[in-house]
Amino acid sequence: MPARTIANRKARHEYHIEETYEAGIALKGTEIKSIRAGKANLQDSFARVENGELVLYNMHISPYEQGNRFNHEPKRPRKLLMHKREIMRLFGQTREKGLSLIPLKAYFKENGKVKIELALARGKKKYDKREDIAARDAKREMDRALKNKNM
Repeated sequence: MPARTIANRKARHEYHIEETYEAGIALKGTEIKSIRAGKANLQDSFARVENGELVLYNMHISPYEQGNRFNHEPKRPRKLLMHKREIMRLFGQTREKGLSLIPLKAYFKENGKVKIELALARGKKKYDKREDIAARDAKREMDRALKNKNM
């Protein structure tokens, strides 16, 4: 079975991405099997620095179908693993600049470990979203016109 990437597709629509970081994630029991099966969702999830630790909230990992009473709670807070100085840097930026920590995607590395791509992001206003949609539509129209011209 191929390893899957779980993406937070709305994140780039809702936020201006300033920087991205890679973080490990501490999982329990059957969570890794559910993620490997693609039964995870990053929508509406966010990270926060608490007591010097990075914690991911609202990431939904469905219970493993073959798991029994040892199955996990789907939306429990999960600890993200990063170096202490990186965590403190993120803490300072989220506190002073009003930025948010948003997971963009979860993926597998070569060694079988799950990693989270975490973004330092600023929320978009409604007019920013409209501008992005208009620019995307204009690009699509240009590409379509060029394609028709070349035929």
